[in-house]
Amino acid sequence: MESNLRLENQLCFKIYSAEKKMTKLYRAYLDEIGITYPQYLVLLVLWEQDNISVKELGEKLMLDSGTLTPMLKRMEINQLITRNRSKKDERVVVISLTQKGKEINQEVECIPTKFLEQVSLDTNDLQVLSNLLSKLVER
Repeated sequence: MESNLRLENQLCFKIYSAEKKMTKLYRAYLDEIGITYPQYLVLLVLWEQDNISVKELGEKLMLDSGTLTPMLKRMEINQLITRNRSKKDERVVVISLTQKGKEINQEVECIPTKFLEQVSLDTNDLQVLSNLLSKLVER
């Protein structure tokens, strides 16, 4: 078999495998809190910028509204967020953190550190990896 068609030579497979392992590590911590990894990503965005439109949130997370809407509904049922129509433009739905959503920030604050301990990469390797992945996503 040609070497460029071997599974271990596929960059896409390495990224896919790394993503699965990362999500599994995060899930161990997030399950205790009662949120999923995608919900954690939504919360990360909202902790940086509360009161954001569904469209802006989707752009930041690279998710379409068909994927976001059911997740946001579950998060609203779990009292992590509220969804309200914008007073300026009723077509726009604005997502805001509830008090519970704000407080979870303290519970998950240690997760990135715990994750880094698990992956055992030095600071330089992590920075190089982060930069390379950012370039890949941008292109």
